[in-house]
Amino acid sequence: MEGLSQAEAFARIRLLRSPNVGPVSYRQLLHRFGAAEAALSALPDLIQRGGGGYRPAAEDRIAAEVQAVRTAGARYLFHDSPDYPPLLAEQDGAPPILTCRGDANLALRPCVAIVGARNASAAAVKLARMFAGELAEAGYVVVSGLARGIDGAAHQASLSGGTIGVIASGIDVAYPPEHADLQEVVASQGLLLAEQPPGTEPLARHFPSRNRIIAGIAAGTLIVEAAPKSGSLITARLAGEAGREVMAVPGSPLDSRSQGCNQLIRDGATLVQRTDDVIELLTGFQGQPRSILREVSAEWGVLPEQTEDPADIAGLLTTAPVAVDELVRQSGASAGAVQLALLELELGGRLVRHAGGRVSRA
Repeated sequence: MEGLSQAEAFARIRLLRSPNVGPVSYRQLLHRFGAAEAALSALPDLIQRGGGGYRPAAEDRIAAEVQAVRTAGARYLFHDSPDYPPLLAEQDGAPPILTCRGDANLALRPCVAIVGARNASAAAVKLARMFAGELAEAGYVVVSGLARGIDGAAHQASLSGGTIGVIASGIDVAYPPEHADLQEVVASQGLLLAEQPPGTEPLARHFPSRNRIIAGIAAGTLIVEAAPKSGSLITARLAGEAGREVMAVPGSPLDSRSQGCNQLIRDGATLVQRTDDVIELLTGFQGQPRSILREVSAEWGVLPEQTEDPADIAGLLTTAPVAVDELVRQSGASAGAVQLALLELELGGRLVRHAGGRVSRA
């Protein structure tokens, strides 16, 4: 990106790949120390104070990753790059660094996510193609996860107008294998995004992370067909928590693949039956969705520059997630001191971050 030296870009990648550094702690470290190179220098001491025995990621490992990204024909997108997806950048837990292939400018256009069942019915696949094709003709970029069923149909129908595929693996790994050709077409004609380092095989824990990117990029998420407890419902919930439109296509109560969508509608998602319904909801979207399926997440401020000693809050943590403002109240320390203590505990491997800005003991 413009204004970012090669050394600082390398340091940012190394910082993010260091043990126990996640999106929140990464941003706090950058804010506190001003640059990734300075944060890396301070990291060993912070880790030690947090009770951990880890070291920052090795330089040769990061050099190998950078070479793998180049070999795959991809590049890095940093959180403050002008072509980083703007709606995604608004989210506190957004990936600080993505790898991409294709036209990153697609994410600057109005985007809508279409997701649904992998073992989708023929009728649902037909509907997904209809919605995706008509939305692409109307100027929207269709975002999905390149999975079987609804995802694949949405990508195929929107290729001519622009589509974004978000994968749970590294940028150089195709999953599912039967979508290898489709993934290549999306990368060459649209945009392919990955959060995981190159060479990473998709694991179960990677898919919710992938889903938060899909929900974060788009102004609204449309679920065409989904069974209860499916990954598509995770995407819908994340979209609601992000303050985006959540839309669902109703289905027969006799078909288990429709139960997820019907439940979403009961919970406040907007019922849609035609593409015009989606366009009406998304036209002029300004962050005030009409669907009410959302939870208010605790806001995470940046770690302030201060010299105050970190609060001793390790004893207040249990394995049950708790809101950070509750820790501030119980400890009597300032918000900045509590956040610094949490950062050190996370770097030491003693803290787990949860949705909604909550934390617990590891």
